[in-house]
Formats: sequence, C-alpha cells, structure tokens
Amino acid sequence: MKSNILIIGGNGTVGKTIARIFASRNPQAAIFIGGRKQGKTDNDLIIDVTKPHTFQVIIDKKIDVIILSVNDKEDHVLRFAIENKIDYLDITKPTPDLVKAYDFAKKHTINSRIVFSSGWMGGIVSGLINEFSDSINDIDEAKLFVYYSVKDLAGESSAHFMAENVAKPFFKYQNNKPVSIKHFLDAEPFRFSFGIGTRQAYNFDVPDLYILNQIEKIPNVSVKMTYNSKFITWLLGAFQKIRLYNILSLKERKMIFGSSGNGDQSIFEIVIKTHEGSKKISLQSTKGQAELTALSAVLHVEHLLKNSYENKIYFSHHLYQNSSLFQSLNASETIHIKITE
Repeated sequence: MKSNILIIGGNGTVGKTIARIFASRNPQAAIFIGGRKQGKTDNDLIIDVTKPHTFQVIIDKKIDVIILSVNDKEDHVLRFAIENKIDYLDITKPTPDLVKAYDFAKKHTINSRIVFSSGWMGGIVSGLINEFSDSINDIDEAKLFVYYSVKDLAGESSAHFMAENVAKPFFKYQNNKPVSIKHFLDAEPFRFSFGIGTRQAYNFDVPDLYILNQIEKIPNVSVKMTYNSKFITWLLGAFQKIRLYNILSLKERKMIFGSSGNGDQSIFEIVIKTHEGSKKISLQSTKGQAELTALSAVLHVEHLLKNSYENKIYFSHHLYQNSSLFQSLNASETIHIKITE
C-alpha cells in the first residue's frame, strides 16, 4: 500500500504502537510522525495541534491520511483535513469532544473521508455489535463491561480524561432518554470471561454510549468497568460516594488515575439483548489496551485505503461489512474473541 501516513501524537504510547504495527503490515507505506519537538529523521515532523501554522508541512509531505492520536480540543486538525480534502481518522476524543467535533464536521462540505474512531479500544465495540447482530435495529439493549488492569501500559490521555471528568456527570441511555450518572457508582456484579470471574463493575463514560444510542439508535445503552484490583475498584467508588473527587485538585486527581504499568491483558465484553434473546461478545487482548487500540486504528486505515468509500463522515464501524472486522481481529495471535448465545 503506497501511501503517506501521518500520525499526530506519534511519540506517545499508542502513536508509537500504531507506527510499529502499520509499518510491519505495510512496509511500502511512508509513515510520518507529528509531534511538538523535532525528531531525528526526515519523517519526524514538528506539528502542534494548538498551532495551526505548523500544519503546512502536511501539505508539503503530500499526506494521504492523518491519524490523530492526541486530543485536539479545538479541532484544528479536523478543520485542516476538511479544508484540504485529506482523509482523517481520530481515535482520541472523549465523549464531549467527540460530540462537538461531529457537530462541527456536519456543518461543512466534506470532500474526503472523515472517520471518528474514539469508541472503546479504537472504536471496535460498535463494529462487533454490528457484525454479530442480525440487525442493529432489532437490539433493545447493549451493555459494555470493561476489565482494566492498573498494570497495563497506558498513555496519558485516558488518565487525564478521568482526572478532569471523574466528578462530572455523564449520560447513559434508558428507553432513548439520557440518564445522568457519575463514574464509579451503581455497582453491578458481572461474570467476566477468560478466568477473571465475577467482579463489581461501576459506571464508566466512553463514547460508545453516544455512538450506540445517538448514531445507531439502540434505546438502552450502558457501560461499566472494573479494575484488576478489587480494592482499587471499591476505593474509587468510595471516593465518589463521599464526594472526595469534588474537593481534590486536578493535579491530585491526576495522581490517582495516572499510573501505568509495563503491560497486561485487556478485556471487554458486550451483552446484546433483542426480543429473541441475548448474546455476549467477549474479547481479550493479551498485549493490553495500547496494542489493541493501535491495531484497531491500523485496520481502519487499511480498510479506508483499500476500498472506494465515498467522501463523507463515518464512524469507524461503518467501514466494515459482513464479518471483516472480526476476521481481521481474530487473525491476531494476541486477540481472542468468544461468542456466547
């Protein structure tokens, strides 16, 4: 695949992993890394998402696809991609920023492929739901359960999002109505696969809540998560109950959520309910969330470049047909997927 690929935020944990995976699968592609500091090679570009004047190099290098793996709160890169007709894939936006960016893009004429892929683990949850449902329109309820290990290798963006938003309410959806909730409350027991067992799972905000309800029109959508440490999970819930997050400074909250290990498994499970019954999709990434998120981004870009998609706005699951996402993920030795009826 002869293409010029730019990864903005390519010096971060996920960005580096995207570059490694993409290069291994597409050796003929030219991969450029965008960051705020000068790198060591000609493919290292100075690009600061807060300074649009640094974007001229994107035109100079004839970039075909921009992969955004750093949070661009003001959507400068999105605006630049739309104005210059460059394909764009964003894997970083928390829910409020995703909603804002999507609303912004809808107001413009689109002459490239604009892909929002900010759902859990690179936006593959909606794709798997779509592939393993007879019709997404028949789904009454979708529940996502996340198992997160504090030993996993994680980038700064997710920790910073939690620090900034843990005291703020967000929405799940019941009968197509938004219900205001907060992180780490409303414990629900859930039996995780892959030897984890039953854990208490708590409210958690990911863009899939918005995508599955507002875009795919599933009337009931919720997301809950648990940490590998039962004590840490309980402690975070206790902090929320006593409103400790409300009085802690942002710096102090970052200390709570900013830990990152050397690597561990990542697991999520999707429970889909229709009038005819329920189905559970279980996915384990033995190399953890950074690897799975990066692989997802690579798969999205490969599909984007190999297929003649028309110029418009997409969510990443719209790029796949039949069981192509499942087959692509299942081909990896580090990913295991189980379907339980």
